[in-house]
Amino acid sequence: MEHFKLRLAASHMLAPSVRHLAFERDDGQPFAFVPGQFIQVHFHYADGKATKRSYSVGTVGDGSGTVQRVEIAVSYVEGGAATALLSQLDEGDTIDASGPFGRFCLMDADTNRRYLLVATGTGVTPYRAMLPQIRALTASRGCTFALVYGARNEQELLYGDEFEAFAREVPGFSFHPCFSRTPRAVPRPHDRSGRAQVALGELGPNAEHDIAYLCGNPNMVDETFAMLKEAGLPVPHIRREKYVSSR
Repeated sequence: MEHFKLRLAASHMLAPSVRHLAFERDDGQPFAFVPGQFIQVHFHYADGKATKRSYSVGTVGDGSGTVQRVEIAVSYVEGGAATALLSQLDEGDTIDASGPFGRFCLMDADTNRRYLLVATGTGVTPYRAMLPQIRALTASRGCTFALVYGARNEQELLYGDEFEAFAREVPGFSFHPCFSRTPRAVPRPHDRSGRAQVALGELGPNAEHDIAYLCGNPNMVDETFAMLKEAGLPVPHIRREKYVSSR
């Protein structure tokens, strides 16, 4: 784990309240991480008290284990201290960060035939970083991946076009968007109406050959964890990361 400064290199809005931020280390060094890990951003409240927020790294690397850019997706929280900091960053501005942290990663020792990846909101970010690994594992092990992503509407389906394109390119990967409020005007074959559990149930979780990853809203994570346990998946085969919006 290192402590370093990050300089904003580029940014754009992914959704009305979500910003994609691409940073480079201010010292020019590459950033080493394992897809699924996160960084912490350090700053101070208005009263001077130190605090920090965690953000999964979403950079799609080349498999070398290092990247030049640290990409994150930031969901804005009304009145949030981190929102006040990150929403006002201009290109060239710097922030203090540390990392990488976390074990929400694909494991070399796994021998399962299928991965079920479930996300809501910015919880989909670590799966974006995993795409090169997913490509390699479908080729080397012959396992498959199904990404189930819950969003309220199409505008909040973060990186949706990237996942759709990856699914067309990699036969072992499928993408299943679930819209809890408003469906697409022109639905696509894997679209579902309702929460993420709808598409997950249709995929038929199987204790004999599945490992599941859950990332996003704590309620979704808890409910899906219970659903998978009821389907017979052992607890070590249900890997979780909860995203909590903090002020």
